[in-house]
Amino acid sequence: MRLFDTHAHYDSGAFNADRLEVLASMPGQGVELILNPGCDLDSSRTAVELAERFPFVYAAVGVHPSDCEGFSQDTADALRTLAVHPRVKAVGEIGLDYYWKENPPHEFQKKVFHTQLELAEELGLPVIVHDREAHHDCLEVVRAHPGATGVYHCYSGSLEDARTLVKLGWMLSFTGVVTYKNARRSLEVIDWLPMDRIMIETDSPYLTPEPFRGKRNDSGKVYRVAETIAQVKGMDPEEVAEITLENGKRFFGIEEETR
Repeated sequence: MRLFDTHAHYDSGAFNADRLEVLASMPGQGVELILNPGCDLDSSRTAVELAERFPFVYAAVGVHPSDCEGFSQDTADALRTLAVHPRVKAVGEIGLDYYWKENPPHEFQKKVFHTQLELAEELGLPVIVHDREAHHDCLEVVRAHPGATGVYHCYSGSLEDARTLVKLGWMLSFTGVVTYKNARRSLEVIDWLPMDRIMIETDSPYLTPEPFRGKRNDSGKVYRVAETIAQVKGMDPEEVAEITLENGKRFFGIEEETR
């Protein structure tokens, strides 16, 4: 398979012991491209550094809703400076997370989300959206920015919301969660979703697919997502991998650079 892991956090402390070795091993496992999104300024800077070091790694820069406390104009300006780097292909990971009670207040999360979507519109970059237990508000914020296009990573919403996002021109991305026994709703969305709107990811080091649950995730396991989508669609896994590779290259504007 030729694979594109469109969302993996190699800036995570889970990779401190062997980060460079793990990344160096990926081309040998069929992983042709990796996109590493930041979750705050420090991790965004690390994502850029890794993208400078490995020719198959690209970066996104942004502030995750769980990490947005203290977000200010200075933060936005720092992101703008990072985002013009040629290895940066998106603004992300941004969005809303209402799952954790200790997260910043909902209204502040929405304000930060708006600000980062405005930055993406200004720079002409796509966005990577995190939406956890905030489906209605997340879609409301997205609708307020018709100049922004993006992907809902680790999509967990309804089929109805998926239809709305596709009409708005957005992509949906899926993780190893689709291999879990309770993934019925995600599989329903995948069954309906046009293949040109699907991307695959690991969200490494999290959401490890079956049969590897309980172990640290990495991009070498993204093939399990392609295999599961292939089962749902009645397709060959190699074809799913190829289509999602091309979808990711087109979405992040790196198609010509990888030929």
